[in-house]
Amino acid sequence: MNAKRPNRHLTRVEETSSGGFVLAADGSSRVALIGRLNRAGRIDWCVPKGHPEGEENLEQAAVREIAEETGLEAEIIVSLGDIHYEFSAGNKLISKTVHHFLMRQTGGDLTVENDPQHEAVDVQWFEIDNLDTTLAHENERRMGRGVQEWLARQ
Repeated sequence: MNAKRPNRHLTRVEETSSGGFVLAADGSSRVALIGRLNRAGRIDWCVPKGHPEGEENLEQAAVREIAEETGLEAEIIVSLGDIHYEFSAGNKLISKTVHHFLMRQTGGDLTVENDPQHEAVDVQWFEIDNLDTTLAHENERRMGRGVQEWLARQ
């Protein structure tokens, strides 16, 4: 499909990330999302997530990434499932699986100051009912609808 470089060889790389939606401790129906600058220089609102480090399991990675990217301490309530997508970066074809969890804030305050890669440029609370119009990526909007459905059953 790449007409410019028909013989371009991409090395396939498998990646795993973990993160999720953190419900505010005040009992409201708000979740914390991070803002990342897109290529056009605008903010895309996304679910905080990142790669497991060392011997971390998916749950431990999700809790750590939430703390780093949002400043919030959180505990996992339930697994929401995962999403899978592929994209190219340089000479690599990245095949990525992202595991999502629904979490509850147990402490902390919103800040991006602890994000080691400085990927997050902002963090804010958003109403669950507005996720479809707020989240930048359809696969994350689908996960957001799962959060809405889970809350409706409670």
